[in-house]
Amino acid sequence: MASLSAKPGQRFTVPDWQNNSLLISADTEQQRYNSHHIRQEGRALRNDTGNQARWDEHNNRTRLNDRITSLDRWREALARCLTDIDLEIDALTKVKEAAENALQAKNLCLDVAIECLTFRESRRDIDVVRDPVEEELLREVKVIEKTKKELQQRVDEAFKQLCVLKEARQQLSCDHRHKVETLELDRQCVSFNVTSGNISFKVNPTRIPDGTTALREWELNTQCNKDRAEAEMRASVDLRGAITLTIAQTNNELDAQRMATEFALRKRIRDMEAALSELRWQEQNTLEEIAEMEEEIRQLEEDLQKRTLDLKVAHTRLETRTYRPHIELCRDQAQYGLTDEVRQLEGTIRALQQKRTESQDALDALYRQLHRIQTDIGYKTNSLQLDNKCMDTRRKLVVPVEKFDPEVDAVNRTRNLPRNSQLEL
Repeated sequence: MASLSAKPGQRFTVPDWQNNSLLISADTEQQRYNSHHIRQEGRALRNDTGNQARWDEHNNRTRLNDRITSLDRWREALARCLTDIDLEIDALTKVKEAAENALQAKNLCLDVAIECLTFRESRRDIDVVRDPVEEELLREVKVIEKTKKELQQRVDEAFKQLCVLKEARQQLSCDHRHKVETLELDRQCVSFNVTSGNISFKVNPTRIPDGTTALREWELNTQCNKDRAEAEMRASVDLRGAITLTIAQTNNELDAQRMATEFALRKRIRDMEAALSELRWQEQNTLEEIAEMEEEIRQLEEDLQKRTLDLKVAHTRLETRTYRPHIELCRDQAQYGLTDEVRQLEGTIRALQQKRTESQDALDALYRQLHRIQTDIGYKTNSLQLDNKCMDTRRKLVVPVEKFDPEVDAVNRTRNLPRNSQLEL
């Protein structure tokens, strides 16, 4: 009779099977509960973050629009200030040119007064008296110098004020240009949205760039630029009024001043000629020293070449003696002598090289000094020519303008003056 075979393996009981089913059901319920809870939290998070993001974007867009409005208001104020300061610069420039023209117009009066005084110095003997005409001419020269000094002072003040105005305008223009660029950037920021094609992630976008300023500092800087420009414009208006008044007061007076004297020019020319002679002597000596130094360097190089050849001979002798066989390879007196000779020659070569370097440096210094001397000679020669031209120009006081034709050798100071143009002073 056949027997029933038993399947190998572990056998579970019915309670185990029931407990397993209950456990699976309970785990399933728990997982569904957890999933539902997570979904609810995710939905709430999405709602909260979405609302927060929309409000943040709305608030920042509003802030950007407010900032754009503020920037545009400042831009318009700076633009108006720029227009005003340009008008003031033009007005002050015209007034300054008028003062310069008035200053230039006084030169003819001064020339005439000085020429008259020069002519009167030709008087002889008893006619050389201090008469009322001479007193009036001298008083006229003093009035000319006084009025010319006043006008020159006004011109200098106008020039300085123009420089200050242009500097203030430069700051205003720079500030205005920066605000225009900032407006363009902020308007571009307002135009960005999630569908824009040029949005992307950036590296460390929340960093604080170098040079970042506070809002209060920004406002103070802009206000300071505007206030300074307005203050300088008010000062310019006052200066224009003062210049106009000065021109009106000096229109009926003589306006010029004699800027130099023959004594000062002659002394200057003598000093310049003495300086040129000294410089030419120094130039000649420097050239001689350069020639001697170049010869010394050549001899040093020859000696260095000779000592180098001697060193090669000593090296060759030492190397050749290293091939002596067996017991013959001994350190005899010749070996010691050759070794000392190599060391001595190496020291000599180093000393010669050092001295050659020092000599070359000295030669370079001599060349630099020669260049300085020659440059200074050029400067002084030019100055001497200019001073001689000044001396020659003074002939206009004794030579009619239509006959004035200066012929001057600026270096040798030779003059070819008309015979009839000599004036006895």
